[in-house]
Amino acid sequence: TEFDGLNSMVVMKGLRLSQGRVQVRADEGRATRLDFEDSVWQFEGNVTIEVEDSRIECDSAEVTFIDLELTKANVSGSPATFRLQDPGTDEVTYAEGGQLDYDVTTAVVTFTDNVKITEGSNQITSSYLVYNIREQRFNAASSEGGDDKVRILFNPAEMDDELREQAEDAVEEAAEEIPGDLGP
Repeated sequence: TEFDGLNSMVVMKGLRLSQGRVQVRADEGRATRLDFEDSVWQFEGNVTIEVEDSRIECDSAEVTFIDLELTKANVSGSPATFRLQDPGTDEVTYAEGGQLDYDVTTAVVTFTDNVKITEGSNQITSSYLVYNIREQRFNAASSEGGDDKVRILFNPAEMDDELREQAEDAVEEAAEEIPGDLGP
């Protein structure tokens, strides 16, 4: 641990940090304050952030604490990865992207730059994706003016019968709204 008095910065090497339900590991950490009252921490190199049932791995992160609670994590990597274990089940959601912004307070993660998210055998790729953890809802988009498209690989064989029927009905309704004959 070093203290840079000129810049009022604490620098820690080989950092392992625990605060309540948050654990962080990194090659290096920097903070203007050692407490978690209201502070922003910078982490570099082999960063791992664990919050409850989620785990983030990245190259660098900026983490904000307010009133002793982790409120935001802005991370980047090549790629930055996110893993979420669904409580009470074996289901895991995996996601990756070049940039990941996690608002812990609202439980919303925004991914940008070559995004891929996988649940079971289903997968979505795009340049931009927002995942609401509480609602288990995705919103994906392609970049403005870009050639990249949102791609969805959906495997209905793993769904229960009721959910499969709902998905098939939704596809039929969408097909009815498409004008013209698309051919065989």
